[in-house]
Order: sequence, then structure tokens, then C-alpha cells
Amino acid sequence: MATTPTVVKAEKREEFGKGASRRLRRDGKVPGVLYESGIENVHFAVDRIEITALVRNDGSNAILELDVDGEKLLCMVKNIDQNVITLDIDHIDLLGVKRGEKVTVEVPVVTEGEAVEDAVVLQEVDVLEIEVDALNIPDEIVVNIEGKEIGEQVVAGDVTLPAGAALTSDPEALVVNVTFFQEDEELEAAAAEAEEGGAEAGADSSDADADNAKDVEIADGGEGDEGASE
Repeated sequence: MATTPTVVKAEKREEFGKGASRRLRRDGKVPGVLYESGIENVHFAVDRIEITALVRNDGSNAILELDVDGEKLLCMVKNIDQNVITLDIDHIDLLGVKRGEKVTVEVPVVTEGEAVEDAVVLQEVDVLEIEVDALNIPDEIVVNIEGKEIGEQVVAGDVTLPAGAALTSDPEALVVNVTFFQEDEELEAAAAEAEEGGAEAGADSSDADADNAKDVEIADGGEGDEGASE
């Protein structure tokens, strides 16, 4: 993550409520609130395209300088509300921070490298929580699995963190499990039973159709004899 925060221009909001927020969204703006200990909450609106680009490029822990009427406030993204249909940002919460201050954030975990042949690598967690300088939040935490043998595991305490970062997640939490492919015997048995049941149902259906066809044939034959006698 860049140590020089992106500057995002904002305007103070004087109107509140659902109606005011709808009008802002209609005009291509996103309403938001900046929270910071010791100061009054700042209600603002920012350009939707600009804030969306920031979040897309810098992630959910993005650091920015909010320029409100010429006053620049250092802050980080705390929470985002998105429209469930369009996925547009409907509202954003920011948390005020100070330079040199450490913050606690969740950072995505990714793996790199290849385990031994025939190994199955299971990533057990998607994020790890760390405490780090607000201007040095990493985009991701990389776990190297190169050459890992079947049976090896990586717990949170084993993960190499960026310089200056401290782990706040449980150090015993399982992050990566290197194992082998195992068939679920119960699941396989249930699938076989279902397949067998389907085959039997198909056979029963075929027998029933055959019986019905015979009944129809007999009925048709009876009507023909009746017609001949008349």
C-alpha cells in the first residue's frame, strides 16, 4: 500500500436522512461519515467514481486524506455499504487516524509456491488480523507453501508479517493445511444409494408404463369386438 495517501475531495453534508442520501446518489455522490476519537463526526459526500476507484485500487483498508473545504483529514476506510443489485457504494464510514499511529486491521491471506506432488493444500482462513502503522498496511499477507509435505501445517504464528506489524489473531489458528485427497465414504455411499434408488425408480416406471400400455391395448381390442358384433 502506498505510504502517500490519495487525496479525495469532499463536501460537508448539511442535509440528512434517506431522502437527502437518495438525492446525493442520484447526483453521482456517496454520503459518508468520518469518525475520530475526540472530534465531532464529519458528515460528507464524495464523488462515487473517485471513491470506488480508491477502494478498488487500495482495498478495504484504504488510507486517504479527505479534503473537506480545504482541511485535509487523514483517515482509513472502516465500512462500506453496497447496493445489493448494482454493487455501487451507497454509504461509506471512515475512521480518522494520525501519522505514526498503529491500527488493527484484517488483511487478506494468499499462498504462493507449490506443495509436493499429490498434496492437497487447504487454506483455512481468508484474513489475518494484525496491528500495523496506518500508512504501511499491506495489501495482502503471503504464505509460502513451496515444497510443503503432506501432513505439514502453517498456523498464524508461523506466518512472516511485514516489518513493524504484530499479529493480533490467535497464533495457533490454522492458516494452511497440507493434506491428501480423501474420499468421503459416507458421501460416496449416499451417492451410490441415490443412484441405485433412481435406477430402481426408473425400472418401476418402465414396468408401470408397460402395464398401462397392455391395459390400453386390451381395452382397444374389446371395443373393436363390440363394434364387430353390432
